[in-house]
Amino acid sequence: MATLTRATSASLTSGRLPSWVTGLLLSVAILGSATFFLAVGSPGLLRILFTGALIFASVMMVASLAVEGRRRAKDRLSGIVVTSAFVLALLPLISLVLSVVRYGSQRFDLQFFIYSMRSVVGEGGGAAHAITGTLWVTGLATVISVPIGILAAIYLVEYGTGPLARSITFFVDVMTGIPSIVAGLFAYSVFVLIFGPGTESGLAGAVALSVLMMPVVVRSTEELLRVVPNELREAAYALGVPKWLTVLKVVLPTALAGIVTGVMLAVARVIGETAPLLIAAGFTQSLNNNPLSGPMMTLPVFVYRSYVDQGSPASAYLERAWAGALTLILIVMILNLAGRLVAARFAPKSGR
Repeated sequence: MATLTRATSASLTSGRLPSWVTGLLLSVAILGSATFFLAVGSPGLLRILFTGALIFASVMMVASLAVEGRRRAKDRLSGIVVTSAFVLALLPLISLVLSVVRYGSQRFDLQFFIYSMRSVVGEGGGAAHAITGTLWVTGLATVISVPIGILAAIYLVEYGTGPLARSITFFVDVMTGIPSIVAGLFAYSVFVLIFGPGTESGLAGAVALSVLMMPVVVRSTEELLRVVPNELREAAYALGVPKWLTVLKVVLPTALAGIVTGVMLAVARVIGETAPLLIAAGFTQSLNNNPLSGPMMTLPVFVYRSYVDQGSPASAYLERAWAGALTLILIVMILNLAGRLVAARFAPKSGR
């Protein structure tokens, strides 16, 4: 016991607080905050955590000033502020995920994935038509936007000079900030001019999403191509390899892992869009596997319609909306995991 007391005393007077002090003070601060609010009869998780964090920061600063000095005290304060900001930013995300899992799991059954809403009123039914429509529309948007975006980025990095390259860069920057509903109106207007009034289809929705995807793909691919070392290009040129083959065989494979990640981010950016799909793709209660004809339901629109057009009982519609949101989150997560696997598979191997 005497040895432990001497070791603790030595560590406290050596200019550094022991590592266990942070955890101890944080636990005591939160416990004291919880005890106080329970005693006054106004408990609340956010109130307890916020007050506990203030108590912890104050006590930690006093202890650090007394033991470590002003410089280390300022360092600890900055660390507490940064960590608190991170936790504060993470709380809404955690709350959102927990809420979606909690309410969405109530209708997360086999019927939800194999049935549509055709001739269904009230309870029952599913989102098979919306899931299929989301895969069709997002897949077509990816097929449209990824080749155009990658080729545009290659032109800007490898070939583009002069007014044309500056114009492309300017329009890409403008397209990055286009509201999604404007993209939907653009796609709808194009298809109305070609096929006539009232035209709604999965392809029109895919065109609307591709307008939103292309600038993301161009920007991410452009930055990744610029990161590729010029030494690799110069080595290929020294061997007599033409420029187009250097881009195809050297530059693109080197940046492929990052390009795949950028494409997955672009897909995640547009897969949850609702406004452009409401206008361009429309909505239906039946399964439609033809993206060239007729309206096509998608998961974001399914969630929106289930919440807005509640029937009787309203709980059935809300359960389907939450289950659709959970399905959409899972699809995005699966796409991101697939992108990470592909990126890890094609990432450049570091030599010894």
